[in-house]
Amino acid sequence: MRGLLDRFSIDLDFDFMAENEAIALARKKMEKIFKDLGLEIKQASQKVPQYFLKYPAKADKRNTIKIDVTMPPIRTNKYEAVELTEIDRIVICQTVETMFANKLVALIDRYETTQAIAGRDVYDIHYFFLQGYSYDQEVIKERRNRLLKDFFQELIEFVEKNISQTIIDQDINALLPYEEFKKIRPVLKRETLLFLKDELKRLA
Repeated sequence: MRGLLDRFSIDLDFDFMAENEAIALARKKMEKIFKDLGLEIKQASQKVPQYFLKYPAKADKRNTIKIDVTMPPIRTNKYEAVELTEIDRIVICQTVETMFANKLVALIDRYETTQAIAGRDVYDIHYFFLQGYSYDQEVIKERRNRLLKDFFQELIEFVEKNISQTIIDQDINALLPYEEFKKIRPVLKRETLLFLKDELKRLA
């Protein structure tokens, strides 16, 4: 997420921009990198360059990372060159507005696709609103195929009905320092709903 979030990220997400015939080459290059880094492939998709990788870790620590690939990317996604100082590279990344829009959609989309709910999606939405970031309306319209105000109403109802304290605790407690987690856990749902309702009022 370009270092914009303050939490630990449990996977690496990529948009695959090339044509389908480039998949084999992408796999070959990626798997060489995994081997060079001492990462063990535990599971791999047969359709896209998508992997679950295992790395050495203590018994009580996380030891897997997911390489997730979207192809083809959302048509309305926008990109820009970004310097990632930690790895000293210029990388083509989604704009902040594109990332925020996709994060807003992800909460419902993940549930519709996999029947899973990720508390971290709620945390990310809250954090992006808190930072004053804008979202790309066209991404939401393409992915949800509805008016913005109808989407935000749907999202509010989804959070009210489906986000429990248990989901927040189980998913986020390992992604934040303990003191930060203690501060955010009792207010996350309430404050996220306030942000969403304020946005709905603005759109109306």
